[in-house]
Amino acid sequence: QVQLVESGGGLVQAGGSLRLSCAASGRTVSTYAMGWFRQAQGKEREFVAASRWSGSNTYYADSVKGRFTISSDNAKNTVYLQMNSLKPEDTAGYYCAAGVLTRVAGTLDPRYWGQGTQVTVSS
Repeated sequence: QVQLVESGGGLVQAGGSLRLSCAASGRTVSTYAMGWFRQAQGKEREFVAASRWSGSNTYYADSVKGRFTISSDNAKNTVYLQMNSLKPEDTAGYYCAAGVLTRVAGTLDPRYWGQGTQVTVSS
């Protein structure tokens, strides 16, 4: 089993920055790739970013490329999502996930989810 706990969400003005953290635990956590998804109110959950713990094979949704960066601290078993130049349309619940990278689609097939953290961007 893998446990994921997100933190770092909040309210920020458009153009601002936030960094989300995902603390991962569990005996098999290192065997999974890690990623972030988001779900805005009334919309389906969508892929944001994913990477291996090594930092290789990193993927981003087109909507966040150049603004968001996924990274990890292997010693802390923590994955981060640095979000810069935030826009009101980035407002959503953000969910950490552990799963399998799908290279063809350039996304993550999730196996485990965190509980989510809310990000609200005001205009």
